[in-house]
Amino acid sequence: MAASKRGALVPRPPKKIQYEIRFATVEASRGWQDLVATIRNSMADTWDFLTSTPLDTTLTNYRLMGDLGVITRAGQTHERWQHKPTAKGTARIWYYVDGHTVYLEQVHTSHPNETK
Repeated sequence: MAASKRGALVPRPPKKIQYEIRFATVEASRGWQDLVATIRNSMADTWDFLTSTPLDTTLTNYRLMGDLGVITRAGQTHERWQHKPTAKGTARIWYYVDGHTVYLEQVHTSHPNETK
């Protein structure tokens, strides 16, 4: 590990049981940045949730249904999940889990048309 410069941010080390979060698309990366800019504290809570319990069903985290409930990547089929960063807000994060990695597929700053 290379030495960091003075004043550099210290990255949070993940626990061994935690999931990694990765962007599955460039659009998801942009959407994530937009949400962090507007609802930073909720996105920190979202990060904590997705790295520890991404497969838990709650009022703000659940599997999508019907045709939207499945996604195929690299020849593998995965369940697609939706996470709401805030209970009353319209932002949505669509993701799937492969092993111990959460892939953010779509990050919507407002309610996606597909689920209205």
